[in-house]
Amino acid sequence: MQQTVSEKAPNARPLTGRPVISATGLFTPEESISNEELVASFNEYADRFNATNADAIDAGDIEPMPHSSVEFIEKASGIKSRHVMSKAPILDPEIMTPRIEDRSNDEMSLMAEIGVIAAKQALERAGRDAKDVDAVLCAASNMQRPYPAMAIEIQQALGIEGFGFDMNVACSSATFGIQTAADYVRAGNAKSVLVVSPEITSGHLNWRDRDSHFIFGDVATAVLVEDAAIAPEQHWEILSTKLKTVFSNNIRNNFGFLNRAHPESIGEPDKLFVQEGRKVFKEVVPMVAEMIIEEAEKLQMDPATLRRLWLHQANAGMNRLIAQRVLGHEANSDESPTVLDTYGNTSSAGSIIAFHQHSDDLKAGDKGLICSFGAGYSAGTVFVRKSA
Repeated sequence: MQQTVSEKAPNARPLTGRPVISATGLFTPEESISNEELVASFNEYADRFNATNADAIDAGDIEPMPHSSVEFIEKASGIKSRHVMSKAPILDPEIMTPRIEDRSNDEMSLMAEIGVIAAKQALERAGRDAKDVDAVLCAASNMQRPYPAMAIEIQQALGIEGFGFDMNVACSSATFGIQTAADYVRAGNAKSVLVVSPEITSGHLNWRDRDSHFIFGDVATAVLVEDAAIAPEQHWEILSTKLKTVFSNNIRNNFGFLNRAHPESIGEPDKLFVQEGRKVFKEVVPMVAEMIIEEAEKLQMDPATLRRLWLHQANAGMNRLIAQRVLGHEANSDESPTVLDTYGNTSSAGSIIAFHQHSDDLKAGDKGLICSFGAGYSAGTVFVRKSA
């Protein structure tokens, strides 16, 4: 029989089995790329491509590469800029991918490094010592390596005993991580769990694809999920968590260790992020809206009473429609704040950034929703209420 947290620490305050969000943390890279910079780089690449392939284009063997534009990007996504870990190489038409130096096995890996920064901020905001944390979940759309797990490296860097593991549900990784952490608390198997989402999404983006070259940005977030008994006075009760997956190829990335077994396809576009954007929009919006409304009904809550929606930051149009279906009217920036314009799509971290930056002003008793959705398809909801 597994020993519970309360049995391990009999003199501690009795645990409640009620999970809360005690604090969040955020790491933002210093460098940012504006749409204007991105378009200038892409269009120079397109001109070079067309010049190099002029004869084949004239013969009708290949299509000329069209220009991108600021207007196209902002209309398609709502994104105006994005933070990245390696700006200059991305904007270099000869490279158009991040360049990040390899590190020795004795050095902290980059994903762990930015994850630790976000985690330390969350711990500081909660007034929590790392030694009081029981587990670390590294929940992100891409891991820097298969093993050792990034979570275990973050755990070691923070000086946390207990356990850690990596999990990947693409853009829904953070909300899936929050439910996993909440379940540990509910079961009494942990009293304090860090969910860390380092997202270096610039590494899986095809910066030479006009339809997607503007989408992603880099960031790291952390969410501290704890038992209500040890939470700081200001916290967020987790009222409900709900997860859903439906298989779809409309968002896919075929990069993996088995690529070396078929060297002929190494470097093909499908080894980076690819999506059928219109299909995703059409299928995901109703799925997510229905999921939110159904879960609200289980809580005997009118979804229109939700004070704020912290939605996945992938596309402004998707968020607008989902919020409208949930609230019954078009949401304003206070009801459904966006960070998409300055951060871009940061995969699993997007809804957490929105929550981190736009939650302090809510009053005791206010209810809100953290929601993510993306490849899989996958979707996760976390209904919360601010503590009294």
